Amino acid sequence: MQKKTIKDIDVDGQRVFVRVDFNVPVNNGAVTDDTRIRAAIPTIRDLAGRGAKVILASHLGRPLKEQKKAEEAGKPFDPEKFSLQPIFNRLKELTSDIPEVKSLAFAPNCIGDVVLQAANALGEGDVLLLENLRLHAGEEKNDEKFAANLASLCDIYVNDAFGTAHRAHASTEGITHFVETCVAGLLMEKELDYLGRVLNAPERPFVAILGGAKVSDKIPVIDSLIERKVDKLLIGGAMAYTFFKANGYTVGKSLVENDKLETAREIEARAKEANVELLLPTDHQVVDSADPLNSQKTIPIDFTNAGHVGLDIGIETAAIFANALDGAKTIVWNGPMGMFEEKPFDQGTIAVAKAVAEATDNGAISIVGGGDSVAAIKQAGLEGHISHISTGGGATLEFLAGDVLPGVAALDDN
Repeated sequence: MQKKTIKDIDVDGQRVFVRVDFNVPVNNGAVTDDTRIRAAIPTIRDLAGRGAKVILASHLGRPLKEQKKAEEAGKPFDPEKFSLQPIFNRLKELTSDIPEVKSLAFAPNCIGDVVLQAANALGEGDVLLLENLRLHAGEEKNDEKFAANLASLCDIYVNDAFGTAHRAHASTEGITHFVETCVAGLLMEKELDYLGRVLNAPERPFVAILGGAKVSDKIPVIDSLIERKVDKLLIGGAMAYTFFKANGYTVGKSLVENDKLETAREIEARAKEANVELLLPTDHQVVDSADPLNSQKTIPIDFTNAGHVGLDIGIETAAIFANALDGAKTIVWNGPMGMFEEKPFDQGTIAVAKAVAEATDNGAISIVGGGDSVAAIKQAGLEGHISHISTGGGATLEFLAGDVLPGVAALDDN
């Protein structure tokens, strides 16, 4: 951990601006998945318990982009859909039995005189949640004036939003130019600790599982993992079909990136040269494109014909992938094995989730990131059997690719 954290500073009586990631799903005014809110509780509790005056800031969706789309389509735009009020309501429930949090309030904006007065009126242990940062164009533009306005609310800046650390926005990077003390929160520290171990000193055997739709989304991560000598690289999901087509297989109407066929061949060659075992599916669940509702079946990859669409790994592949995790000491998993959102094509992803959990119970350090991978872990009730569930999507991938994250680089060095 190369950055200072809240453990390294005195916060008593200080106004502490905490960038959290409360970008959570909301339906009919209620939070439907509070994982990211819960993940921020330890930092909030620690700061409030040590006498800080806590100011929380987050984004929710992309309201200005949605507003522009609505205007272009001549449709009404409802800004209330992007209010953090439902998040505040859920946060109030989650902190109701935490004695360190003396009070919790919601500000109608994230800058302005009213917000500044509310921040200055906070007592030790009080918490104030600001309204959606992205209701202002200055947030995503990393506007200097907007960043300075945010900085005027606080004495100390804390970034606990790993999921947004790969973006140089006003609340993740710009604000740090106007605040003297800028440190990581407990969640950020945990993310950097686990992911840093993977990059710098993984226990071996080290196995990586990658899924999802596109090879192009994962190329930098694959390159980084091969360079760092991952022992086994398991590739599933639609991205596998680009590898199959590159090797001359018939893939039917399965999703393929035709401009990445040569890239797939190069990846396989580099893996072989580095003595990395690269495993692709041997069977898959398919449907016939002419009758997708009534034609689901599992077949070997080399039985695929022109009308087939591959939508999930098969039972044999799930067993092979599970066997590849036997004895593993470090496991990283990002991306589903198939069209996880549609049953029965969630079966492969769930099978991998169970295999990762079992390997963890047998002594492996496991890190799971990416929406569908995390959803599979939760759907199977396996959260307690995973070492670390990352709150980052793009940030996790960029970190594993070895990229510098602006929101991390901006924090004070330890």
